[in-house]
Order: sequence, then structure tokens, then C-alpha cells
Amino acid sequence: MQRLRQRDLTFLVDETPAAPRHNATVEIFDPGDSGFDYDRLVALISDRIAFVPRYRQRLQQVPGRVANPVWVDDEAFDIGYHVRRSALPRPGSADQLRELVGRIVSRPLDRGRPLWEVYFVEGLADGQVALLYKTHQALVDGVDTVDLGQVLLDRDDEPKVPSAQDWTDDWAARRKPSTAGLLAAALKETVTDPRTAADTVRGTLDATLRNAESVAGRVARVANALTGRRPERETPLSGRLSQQRRVVTVTTDLADYRRIRDDHGGTVNDAVLATVTGGLRAWLMTRSESMGGLRKVHAVVPMSVIDRELEATSLGTQVAPHFVDLPVGEASPVVRLHQVSYSFQSHKETGRAVAANRLAGIAGFAPATFHAIGSRVAAFELRRGFQIVITNVPGPQSPLYAAGARMVGTYPVPPLLPGQTLAIGITSYDGKVFYGITADRDLVPDADVLGQCLREALDELLDTVSGARPRAPRGRRKSTAAAKKRATKS
Repeated sequence: MQRLRQRDLTFLVDETPAAPRHNATVEIFDPGDSGFDYDRLVALISDRIAFVPRYRQRLQQVPGRVANPVWVDDEAFDIGYHVRRSALPRPGSADQLRELVGRIVSRPLDRGRPLWEVYFVEGLADGQVALLYKTHQALVDGVDTVDLGQVLLDRDDEPKVPSAQDWTDDWAARRKPSTAGLLAAALKETVTDPRTAADTVRGTLDATLRNAESVAGRVARVANALTGRRPERETPLSGRLSQQRRVVTVTTDLADYRRIRDDHGGTVNDAVLATVTGGLRAWLMTRSESMGGLRKVHAVVPMSVIDRELEATSLGTQVAPHFVDLPVGEASPVVRLHQVSYSFQSHKETGRAVAANRLAGIAGFAPATFHAIGSRVAAFELRRGFQIVITNVPGPQSPLYAAGARMVGTYPVPPLLPGQTLAIGITSYDGKVFYGITADRDLVPDADVLGQCLREALDELLDTVSGARPRAPRGRRKSTAAAKKRATKS
């Protein structure tokens, strides 16, 4: 029986209907002749779930909350509840999939069960299927538990999962501890381990402070309404979140970022972040935002490091926050690239940086876990006043398979932090770079325009590469005009 750590408890205490604390990933598969279907997925997860035993555990509160909750086996564990089946209507377009994903990630997880869900989505165009993973931030810490998606994929197309008919599960849940047992264990740990008492005190204090902050916020809003005083100005990157989300995905070629790196110097990561900067700049301009008033966007970009002073993970590296000002006010794409590259130079010079090829070589599909850890790290830094979270994780550059079906796309769906309208996750895999944008549905009705702006920003950088053929950016004038029209209506 393991007690929930204070750091993990924070994600439960801070969770609200408008800011659910879970990560998600969308993976696209081409089943081919593999026979990959819902039953095969259930059999695959049942076969691999032993590698992540916490996925069959739920949280049990201690009576009187005299100590933090504990992880206990779910005696009513039902894999059919957690692995769900869905389908898109014809024609099964990417827009339809993104709409479905947006609705699913808007819903908080049931705290009375293990904190995860997987959706098998059929009906995609060209016979493809999608998997949507959804896991709570308190569940995947990279220390005791990695993301389920990390253990499901193989490097060859030979199916390594028993058929649903042949598979039997011999797992049996341990008996739930009694009320007396929970209290006795809490008392014993409080006496023998000072950290347990300290965590309990901190948890109670944190909950009290957050409740006070919530009440103060409601009082301030009521006072503003009664007095007619305007609240603090909201920006396109900030505001009071709704309970609904939009999800936008973008696919680009890794070779394009390598061309930019080879011509201008720096790293692929620099080229990716410069593309994000250019995309944000163009998107803000479609909203008629003054570049004079918003010259930089303060972002946190979690980075993998080797640092013994940070919490160890099972992945062989730690993750630390890196703060960077994205120069959205700069008109030149090359200058933006060099400014972004310079901002990461200090990180490279510390000697703690981890090479991308090392991260890509970690066993299994590690990006899913790294995105989860990155979002956790960002959440702990919320009071430092950054405006957006960007997680960028390199993945393997050879194809991976689930029960013989080839994965052809993978899009992170990062959570929104309170007051932040956008979050961006990026994964490179098998020669592609995949962007996943999470946006508040009400505050960012034009999230799809940001996706288009990212593509145009990459084109803009490519046009500066030596020997590049002059060309008109794809749909720039038309999309920008349409975006301005939409922004005016909204």
C-alpha cells in the first residue's frame, strides 16, 4: 500500500471542471492486414498492463483525512470501462476526429476508478483507426509509473499479443484495507516517518489556501460586477477558462527543420520553437493584436537534463523547466530563429542537456511519458507568470506497431493550466513532426487559424534557406483575410 505523494496530491487539489488535470495523446494507425480492432486492443492492453500496475489501482481516502490518500487495487477493475469504443460518421475526416477528441478531453476522469481511459476510434478515412489515451497527472509521474502508451508499441510488425479468445487474466486484486487498517497505517507512518506528517500538514494547508483563493476570486468578480469596475484585461493567451476544449493537429516534415538547422545553425528544437514563434505572431496579427503591446510571449519549455538534485525518473533523465521569451514582435523569421537559438544556448552550455537521439532511443514510446512529466513540471511553476506551455519531445525515427498495425501519426494533447487559453505539444516520429494544440473552446474560437499559421511560419523559414525556390506561402493571404473576418465576428 503506497501513499500518494504530496506533489501528486496537488494535481487533485487544484483540479476544477474548467481545468481538468489529465494528459492525452492521439495516435493514428493503419491496420493493414493486421486485424487490429477493438478486441485486439483490449487483449494488448490486458497483456501489457502488468508493466504499469498502478493502472489497476485507485485512490482510497484515509478517514478524517489524517494522511494523504493511498493507492489500492481496484477490486471492481473492469477493463471494458477503461478501454472504450467509438466511431466517426462518414467521411471520417480529421476535423471530425479533432471534434471528438475535444469533447472527450473536456471531461474530468472519475476519481472513484483508476485514473485513465483509452478510446478506440473507428471510421477514419482510408480505413485508419485512432487511439486516444487520457491519463491523470497524478497517475503518470515517470518515477513509479510511465504512460500506458509507452509499453504498447513494438518496433516490428509481428503481432506480440494473444488473441482475445485465448487470453485469460490471472490478476487478482488485493483486499481493500479496512478503516482501522488505514488509520493504523497512517498513525504508524506519522510516528516513524516525519515526511508523512509534513505532507499531511502541507496538504491541509494547501487545500485551505486554495479554497481561500477561490472564494477571494468569486468575491472580486461580484464586487467588479456591482461597482462596474473592469477586471484585469484578458489577452488572447489568458482568460477565465470554460469547461470545453478545442484540439488542433498539424503534421510537418522533420527534414524541413533539419534544412533550417543546417543552413542557419542551432538545433532542430530551435527551428521548431522559431516556427511556433512565427505561428503565434501571425495568429496574433489576425486578431488585430498590436505587436507594440505584445513584443514577447513568456513560455515555459520543459527540457530533459541530467541533474542529480532533481527527482529521478525511470527514464534515465530528469525534466527541468526552461523559460524563454518568444520574440513574436520580430518581423524577420531569421532574426526570430537566432533569438530563440540564443535563449537556449545557456541551457546547452550547462552540460546538463540531453541529446535528442538519446531520448529517441529510450525503450518503448517514451514521448507519451515525457509530455506527461513536462506538463507536471510546468504546473509546479505556474506562479512564475509564464503565458504558455510548450512541450517538445523527440521520438524514434523508425515506425512502431500496435498488434501489427503501423502507427502513422501521434499528436500530444496537453492540458490547459488555469487562466491559460493555449498549450502546445510537439512530437517528432518517423520523419514527421506532429503538433497538438489544446485551446479553450470559447476563448479561442479560431484555434484552427493558429494551426494554419504554424504551417505558414515553417514555409517562411524554409524560404530563407540557401537555394530555396521562391514561392508564395500556402494560402497566406486567403487564410489571413478569413481569419480576420472570423475574429471580427467573434
